[in-house]
Amino acid sequence: MPLSQPVNRSLRHTRAITAQAYLREDGLWDIEVRLTDTKPRDIALAGGRIRPVGQPLHDLWLRVTIDEQLNVLDAEACSDWVPYPTQCDQIGPAYRKLIGLNLRKGFRKAVRDRLSGIQGCSHLTEAAGVLPSTAIQAFAGEVISIRDGGDDDPNPEPPYQLNGCHALRFDGEVVREFYPRWYGHQPKPKVRAEAEQAAANTPQAQAAAGHGNVPYDRPTGTSG
Repeated sequence: MPLSQPVNRSLRHTRAITAQAYLREDGLWDIEVRLTDTKPRDIALAGGRIRPVGQPLHDLWLRVTIDEQLNVLDAEACSDWVPYPTQCDQIGPAYRKLIGLNLRKGFRKAVRDRLSGIQGCSHLTEAAGVLPSTAIQAFAGEVISIRDGGDDDPNPEPPYQLNGCHALRFDGEVVREFYPRWYGHQPKPKVRAEAEQAAANTPQAQAAAGHGNVPYDRPTGTSG
């Protein structure tokens, strides 16, 4: 259903954020975000400068390289169009502070802590906010399981996306129709699940499970 019919109006500004994900030949992934600001008229800049219609106010790029656990291994940023050339476009190296973060574990807060205010570019920092969801969408069906493994799955886990939004809630119609095994499922509280995992990793638990001193290595960051 489209938005309601607006009153008469005129376009004054367009902000476009485009995000793309690439699987690299070395097995890593690049997630790229481009942010552009444009106006349908000449733009008056500080000092009486004019940027003609058709030229963006901002045209900024941010790329992170991640592994399949969503760890940021590399990061770079560049600013092709900015309102204050030789000033705005010097902040790119600061975005290497993203290296070492994980897109699923407190990423947006860590970005704010490291790159908000005068520590970064407000627009690049805003663009960084779409990196986690873009990576998850790229991984769905390739790195992260989004299909039900079936009744013969020895370690059944609900597909990653279930209970992540109102349409895919465990007691909803979509789950009842398309994922009936998980209809009405009660997920473990996160704290309890993490405590159980920690207990399973103790030497005593490993010995009881017949693993001796071999550490239990369960992949993180995926469901499949």
